[in-house]
Amino acid sequence: MKYLISAILIYLFFGLILFLLQRKILFNTSGIPKKPKEYGLNNVEEIMINTKDGLNLLSWYSRPLNNNPILVYFHGNSFDIGERAYRIKRYIDRGWGVLLLSWRGYSGNLGNPTEKNLYLDAEAAIDWVKNKLNCDYKDIIIYGESLGSGVAVEFGTRYKFKSIILEAPFTSIIDIAKKRYFIYPVKQLIFDSFDNYSKIDKVKSPILIISGKKDEIVPHSHSKKLYFKANYPKEYLFIDEAIHNNLYDFNIDKDVINFNLKKWK
Repeated sequence: MKYLISAILIYLFFGLILFLLQRKILFNTSGIPKKPKEYGLNNVEEIMINTKDGLNLLSWYSRPLNNNPILVYFHGNSFDIGERAYRIKRYIDRGWGVLLLSWRGYSGNLGNPTEKNLYLDAEAAIDWVKNKLNCDYKDIIIYGESLGSGVAVEFGTRYKFKSIILEAPFTSIIDIAKKRYFIYPVKQLIFDSFDNYSKIDKVKSPILIISGKKDEIVPHSHSKKLYFKANYPKEYLFIDEAIHNNLYDFNIDKDVINFNLKKWK
């Protein structure tokens, strides 16, 4: 009996730790990035995005050239925005505009990241782009990387954009947690669900879903499920040898650009 009681206490103890630290695990906040020029981004300026709840979020902006589109980039759950420099440089070199938003709690920004708060951050970024370029939602491309896919899908249900790009997306945080912490009732314990699967068929924009079949963090099956449930127009790019963080080694920027060229015609 004492072993059973000990096992129950250990189960409850570690469950409590996971419950209390879940946002530390989900939102792996980062320090301050270097200046854009130190990453080879010579035409990128640092700006501050003002949120409705009074935060100023460090972000990077490069204006579009020759009537090219603007891409609003929602990053994943780890690292500062400097780690995305090599990604956005590919779009900037093609004349695209880019706004790389840094979430609250990341890249030296104040504030606490939560699902609700990330939606506030994203709304502020989209409003900033609309005001800066005097454009409409249909002129904006929304790019969601991993955790950022949860924000991209949410806003895809609210507005019709030129397109939505989902890189290594998940069906929901609950589904991820169920696989990792299967001995706990995670559905009842998760604060921030980012339920992409329940929303994906309500997205109003063309969707491109990109995933590595060897993704070791978000199982590739999540992307397949999202793709099959999403409405047309939609396309997918599933790469045999890619894992979670090396998709740009396979030049996926070319597919993102080509996908949007189809939509411009």
